[in-house]
Amino acid sequence: MLERETALALLREHCPEENAIRHSLASEAVLRALARRLNQAEEDWGLAGLLHDLDYAMTRHDPQQHGSKTAELLNDALRPELLAAIVAHNGEYTGVEPSTMLDFALRAGETATGLIAAAALVRPTGIEGMQASSLRKKMKDKAFAASVSRERIRECEKIGLPLDQFLTLAIEAMTPLYTK
Repeated sequence: MLERETALALLREHCPEENAIRHSLASEAVLRALARRLNQAEEDWGLAGLLHDLDYAMTRHDPQQHGSKTAELLNDALRPELLAAIVAHNGEYTGVEPSTMLDFALRAGETATGLIAAAALVRPTGIEGMQASSLRKKMKDKAFAASVSRERIRECEKIGLPLDQFLTLAIEAMTPLYTK
């Protein structure tokens, strides 16, 4: 199993864009918070969040391979359930349907980071003081962060978290990253 520092070095090697690294760190934070909340393996869930887009730079023009290439790169370094979640996070293209709690947590968590980051950019106080209720309103505006799948975010309900609780948890998890 990869240590976090090794995983972070791999991420930096394969994802040279700072925005991609920031998204991965935010996804890690959200997945760790979800693992704590749901009594799951925090290190495992954190690694899945951190590494889910490891192959993005090499697959951005071939979305059918996104996730699968990461699973190939990390084949012996992560547990099979983590690799499966990474492939399932892009199930619309890989054909791998999400089925486990981790699969749905990764899909909802990494997608919510995009909505939260976009909302922070347009708020005078950034992420500080952000509430789930304001994110719900942003979710209704299809033009706001249009590429963010609202349906994927709502998959939080498949892991037993109502939308408001999930969004609050995600905001809290991301706040330290966006207030440095």
